[in-house]
Amino acid sequence: MASGTERRLVLVTRRTRLEALVQQHHTLGQARFYVEHLGADFEDYLREHQAYSHSLAICSAALQRWGRSQTLERSLLPNFVFDADDIVLTLGQDGLVANVLKYLNGQPLVGLNPEPTRWDGVLLPFEPADLARLLPEVAADRRPLQSVTLAEAVLSDGQRLRAVNELFIGPRTHSSALYEIEWDGRREAQSSSGVIVATGLGSTGWLRSMLTGSAGLAAVPRTHAPEPWDAERLTFAVREPFPSRSSAVGLVHGHVSTQQPLRLRSRMPEQGVIFSDGMEADFLRFTAGVEATIGLAAQRGCLVR
Repeated sequence: MASGTERRLVLVTRRTRLEALVQQHHTLGQARFYVEHLGADFEDYLREHQAYSHSLAICSAALQRWGRSQTLERSLLPNFVFDADDIVLTLGQDGLVANVLKYLNGQPLVGLNPEPTRWDGVLLPFEPADLARLLPEVAADRRPLQSVTLAEAVLSDGQRLRAVNELFIGPRTHSSALYEIEWDGRREAQSSSGVIVATGLGSTGWLRSMLTGSAGLAAVPRTHAPEPWDAERLTFAVREPFPSRSSAVGLVHGHVSTQQPLRLRSRMPEQGVIFSDGMEADFLRFTAGVEATIGLAAQRGCLVR
């Protein structure tokens, strides 16, 4: 295994909103016309792009001084092979950290905030200017690491999908999900708008929003306590379960552990999917007869603190 400055740095970047607009509309002028025609502030797009470009230049200079390094745009993540001793850097929002973490297997990840005045950055404790001080400490394993529990869906055909925040199991379109759910020795057929299975890290996101809304509709005061990021369990919740002659609503919330996984069997002839961390384009097909077992991933995320 490489040590010290022999370890490779991998910087994962993302396109800015401006770059995405220019790609869609072909020119900067057409992008400006589109945004201003909608009544939005195009100058904000420019300011964000300039701030990101400035931060990227600082990171690139640090990588060049380091020597062995590589820069990777996040769309290339699914096909990239990380080495066991890589040090991984992300320059972007919290979502980019989650996108990258599920492709790693214990490599330390450094979250860099490209614009602290814009992004709160719960998962972005560092700025590009910190790299000169930070990288030697990470390379020498002298920085504390925050362990992060990941969720994993394993299909009956062997396909797998990991999640840093949550897994969604349900319909690809706005329709009902039909499936059988099994947990804690109980099984029932359900019809709902899908199932969310959240990690400790994701317990303050989609899951919290869903549970808060449900409590509000029921006029029941509820405080959702977040789980630790390294919690040895996941939390599942069924979205809008529908009671009928053929669908029950008994298994709508619970905790998943290594000893107590969650199992689902699809009854949807088409449109059934499983995706993670809001990445709808990267999904597993969950159609009639497919079984999914949801549990804790063997791999752990390692965030540099």
